[in-house]
Amino acid sequence: MRTPIGSNADLNDYSVDKKINSHSVSNPRFNFTQSQADFLELVLSHGVMEFSRSLKLIHDLALYHSDISFNKVEKSALFDLKLLWESFEQIEREKQVISK
Repeated sequence: MRTPIGSNADLNDYSVDKKINSHSVSNPRFNFTQSQADFLELVLSHGVMEFSRSLKLIHDLALYHSDISFNKVEKSALFDLKLLWESFEQIEREKQVISK
């Protein structure tokens, strides 16, 4: 896949069967659709931690700097943001382990 800067991205570099901390991950490789691969490429090329920080900021602005009362739906949406930024942080940690 071509990246925005013209080089070819290899999503296998982020495959779940890479060795992490010398333990083999047991899940099989994922078969990504083109839109899933494009999304992952966007996230990785933009910067995982940048997305994580942005999601945290949105979460904190909504939760701590807003006079809006939250019902179950809004609380669930904020929790979804938290899950997403924590997943991005995990991707970054694994990326650092793989690159060592």
